[in-house]
Amino acid sequence: MTNPVLDLLLNRKSVRSYEDREISAEIRDEILQATLRAPTAGNQMLYSIIEVTDQSLKDTLAKTCDNQPFIAKAPWVLLFLADYQRWFDYFVASGVPEMCEQSGVAMRKPEEGDLFLACCDALIAAQTAVIAAESFGVGSCYIGDIMEQYETHQKLFDLPRYVFPICLLCFGYPTQQQKERELTPRFDRKFIVWENRYRRLDPATLEEMHRDRQAQVFGSRKDIEGAVNFGQYLYRRKFSADFSIEMSRSVRAILKTWQEG
Repeated sequence: MTNPVLDLLLNRKSVRSYEDREISAEIRDEILQATLRAPTAGNQMLYSIIEVTDQSLKDTLAKTCDNQPFIAKAPWVLLFLADYQRWFDYFVASGVPEMCEQSGVAMRKPEEGDLFLACCDALIAAQTAVIAAESFGVGSCYIGDIMEQYETHQKLFDLPRYVFPICLLCFGYPTQQQKERELTPRFDRKFIVWENRYRRLDPATLEEMHRDRQAQVFGSRKDIEGAVNFGQYLYRRKFSADFSIEMSRSVRAILKTWQEG
């Protein structure tokens, strides 16, 4: 028995190289219709989507999102925003400030929990777009680096206070090389899925978990620029890299913006 949905999920890969052809308006519309049916907290749809069609904007994003040139070449680019501004504006337009004043209570403004909930909504919508695109043979790639340089991206897209760019998605038809590329392996479920309680992994289990990636990256080498194992390698390349430090600074900036209200 075949299951086309599972086939899509199990064979999906990030695509960073695209054929030189557009995604038709009809297919883009179908993808967006599916996206807007994504699960959402309280049916509030705490997100907005910007279609980035201006080539100059795409060129800028290719630089501000950790210098990734393929962003500028992607046929279709969607920016997913965690958005509480729309609801807050609706509360104000609905007379909530006056209602609160009459009741003698301060009107609550969006806080950290609201931001996290909106981020969940936006990311669920983004993944729905990814799967919808896959059903049409359209590949995609997530760009988490949009969370960097908050001030720059805020000005670039005219984002108000209670809106945060949580992820960027690039879409396009994969090249033949991309189609033939092997899937990136994932960790075995025994390291990820548990029953009822969290299980913290001991050093031996962590070593087992990363053994294949250790072999893939290091091969017969004893060290890579001073790193002697995959943990040290990934710490330097990802966790303590400049882009990761900037991302944390940028997220602190948006948190400060929300809290100042």
